[in-house]
Amino acid sequence: MTSVVCRIKDGIQPFERRLALEELRALADGPMRPCDGDEATASTFLLSGAVQPVTLRKTLAYWRSIGVEPDGLTAQVRAEATLAAAQNGESLAELCRPEYPGETPRVARKRCLRYATHGLHEYRGKFFPQLVRALVNIARVPADGIVLDPMGGSGTTLVEARLAGRTSYGLDMNPLSVFVADVKCRALSLRPASLAKAYESLERALNGDAVRGDRPYFERLPADDQTYLARWFAPPVLDELDLVQQAIDELRPKVLRDCYRVCLSNILRGVSWQKKDDLRVRRQVEELPTGEVMRRFLKEALRSTKVIAAFNAQRCGERLGHHWMREGDARHAAREFPKLVGEVDTIITSPPYATALPYIDTDRLSLAYLGLLPRHVHRSRDLLMIGNREVTERRRADYWSRFVADRDSLPQATVQLVNRIHLLNQGREVGFRRRNLPALLAKYFFDMREAVGEMYSMLRPGACAFMVIGNNRTTAGGKLIDIKTADHLTDIATSCGFRRTGDLPMEMLSSRDIYRKNAMPSERIVALRKP
Repeated sequence: MTSVVCRIKDGIQPFERRLALEELRALADGPMRPCDGDEATASTFLLSGAVQPVTLRKTLAYWRSIGVEPDGLTAQVRAEATLAAAQNGESLAELCRPEYPGETPRVARKRCLRYATHGLHEYRGKFFPQLVRALVNIARVPADGIVLDPMGGSGTTLVEARLAGRTSYGLDMNPLSVFVADVKCRALSLRPASLAKAYESLERALNGDAVRGDRPYFERLPADDQTYLARWFAPPVLDELDLVQQAIDELRPKVLRDCYRVCLSNILRGVSWQKKDDLRVRRQVEELPTGEVMRRFLKEALRSTKVIAAFNAQRCGERLGHHWMREGDARHAAREFPKLVGEVDTIITSPPYATALPYIDTDRLSLAYLGLLPRHVHRSRDLLMIGNREVTERRRADYWSRFVADRDSLPQATVQLVNRIHLLNQGREVGFRRRNLPALLAKYFFDMREAVGEMYSMLRPGACAFMVIGNNRTTAGGKLIDIKTADHLTDIATSCGFRRTGDLPMEMLSSRDIYRKNAMPSERIVALRKP
């Protein structure tokens, strides 16, 4: 029998400590005991039994070291250190040199969520990559196992599953989400030297004065999209965007072009006339200095290049899992991936919030400019999204009629919530969003019942599903109403056949992006098992 000292990461929150202990128990065969306090406070633990330190170092998400440092530092700590290296002034050439991966890393002192390709594009939500990796461990997904995220967003689950060597599948109805997620996964295989060469090519092409004239890229877009985009971007901005796109088009292979198209997407909102801190569609006309678009793009491209190159250099060719990210509906997951029915080893997903965010509207400029979704179908796609908050009077009436007819298929507490909000708003002068809320909430829970039912069918017997769920609140009749989405979705899941195996509250972190005003009061990790 062997023993090894395991040191937990510094500065983690209470829910992360619980996940850390659960993942270590899941991967270790022998007993573990705290060395410098009790289980709730100790920083080091002694693990005994048939210990495999190398495997634990490669796999664990919330542990600093397994054994003596620096050799005992975990792969996760080394991965997070690459972000600090990329941000702390090291040159691109320095990060890409062959000796770099073997050096002792400077351990990050604060929370690090954007290592690897996780920071490639801004995205709303609080889905932490370490959380995904820990849940893969806790679920004991085999080396050849399958991970599914039917509401894939920007691909956090798929990226972490691929880094863990597992096969992963994802769905999302937002084409920008699908594009970003797929690029994040594919960019993990890019060689640092290729990234550096691509950035240098872009820098040479764009480090000059903007040239105004024809726009060959823009003019290939559908005429309706050109008209729409011309309302949201100044003519000189469109000129410079075209120069950026032309420079990107010269890159080879396609994964490099796509990687920098994601960088271009990430600056579009900031150089447009969209009001910056408003999720609603609102114009705020302002003039940008000549060359500003190209400067912002190159800054974003360099940031992303350094982060990805530093991470990929550190990985030194470790095996990646396969991934498939597809545009599709979580309510029809079995139809999208028929061969996976009954075969998935775990599902890790973060469902959309109920009526909280205008998903398609928020991404409309990127969807149109990148040619991912024609403008004339944005409205119809938005109406199909789970959690959509836009509705016509006719659709609101249809949703409410369905609720009245089918409410017995929802849990009693969910029905009571919808009815309470509806009754509190009766006979009052309320805005259209509050007037629409009961019907939209009913539709959300009906939609999630379908999605959770599909999740159940995709899992193999005995497998786990994890949902990171954000709660919400609203005002009705002058009263503040908590929408405890986690409780409602848990009840829906058990009605679909799942057994609830755990529930872990998560502390919310303050957000620094445009979505901070829409941050939810609380989130929970709900753990479910298919019998």
